[in-house]
Amino acid sequence: MKKIAIELKWGVIFFAIVLLWTVFEKSIGLHDERIDKHYILTNFFAIPAIIVYVLALLDKRKWLGGSMSWSQGFLSGLIIAVIVSLLSPLGQYLTHEYLSPEYFPNIIALTVEQGKMTLEQAEAYFNLNNYIKVSMLGAIMMGALTAGIVAIFTRKK
Repeated sequence: MKKIAIELKWGVIFFAIVLLWTVFEKSIGLHDERIDKHYILTNFFAIPAIIVYVLALLDKRKWLGGSMSWSQGFLSGLIIAVIVSLLSPLGQYLTHEYLSPEYFPNIIALTVEQGKMTLEQAEAYFNLNNYIKVSMLGAIMMGALTAGIVAIFTRKK
């Protein structure tokens, strides 16, 4: 456990930032009156996500005594991604049951209204079970990509 203490810490920090981002999105109307802008503006989450990975890998490098190879940084980032992935079902549950329970009905209505999906297709896609699966897979994929790139810039001999 001590070997991955840094990754556990940063995985939990990342999870907390995801929840704070959700509160921010909801507070500016991206889950209701401005839901049509959600698909664009939610991508700005990449900024705090990258910052967290940079801080995490710099912390790991410090823990390793000041030097870290790309592979050590990538592995550390990948472990963080797995931790975030494992926490994401809880995050989705909290988001859609407590923080923003109106999100699914609103996005379903918008998608059907815009003619992008039928009601049945929208209901099959925009639901808690599907979002849990997508968020878990997304955390691994985007976490691995981010870790690989950030590890290039945080490595040090």
